[in-house]
Amino acid sequence: MKFRILFACTAALGVAMAATGVEARSADKVSVDRIATLEAQIGQLTSQVQRGKDRGDVENLFSTYMALHNAFRDPEIVGLWAKKGTADVRAQYSNNGVYTDWDTIMAYHAQRPNPPGKLILHYVTSPIVEVAEDGQTAKGMWMMTGLESGLTSPEAAKGAPDFMYEKNVLINGKRVWMHTVFAKYGVDFIKQDGRWKIWHFHCFEVARAPFGIGWIPFASQAQDSPFADDLMYFGEDGRPVMMPKPNGPATIRHTPYRTDKGQTLDLRPPVPYRTFSETFAY
Repeated sequence: MKFRILFACTAALGVAMAATGVEARSADKVSVDRIATLEAQIGQLTSQVQRGKDRGDVENLFSTYMALHNAFRDPEIVGLWAKKGTADVRAQYSNNGVYTDWDTIMAYHAQRPNPPGKLILHYVTSPIVEVAEDGQTAKGMWMMTGLESGLTSPEAAKGAPDFMYEKNVLINGKRVWMHTVFAKYGVDFIKQDGRWKIWHFHCFEVARAPFGIGWIPFASQAQDSPFADDLMYFGEDGRPVMMPKPNGPATIRHTPYRTDKGQTLDLRPPVPYRTFSETFAY
């Protein structure tokens, strides 16, 4: 009898210990699963925080570019671009073509003059920015409006069409050009040495409005003239300086306002993407 009782107690103890072991193993598995879930959530949140920071850094970079551009601090803009030797660096300013030579692109920023009486004021708005999931590239588009104006000697003004200047306006013996300008920008960015840099730069001019006539009468005169596409800037004494020959054809053609055509979605908004090979390039 005692033997049977002892056996029963031993068996019960074994069952209890086995059950406790199962419960312990089950609790351990739950803990491991919870830790794995928390680690995945932390990784996801860390990635989201980093991409949010990257988005802010990209916006600050492009706004810095525009502030320096407005102030003619062009040599400082060079440092905002991808370093020399970066594959596929390029810029496009009109439908004439694209510039893929780093030195040619930087020459524009190294020599733009700032003569007395000249004013450039571009400001950007409505940003749409997407940072790649891999964190190595980003895409952004902006709308821009602003002022472009200056004074040109009568002799230098002969190098530009008359529709560029205000009619019957002379200041200190010089002709006056003062335009409201509307444009869009599509820019791709690349991260180099932990910092965002401009990689692909595309300016889409939408319309131009000399103060005295507005954009519709201006377009009716200028839309078939190559001058607007060829003009790089007004230089010293207001003399027109034309763009150098591009390195290749336009990558994305844009549609400046014309009186005989409608607008199209030439600048595609960026969309979420994992890595740059899965998206389009500006």
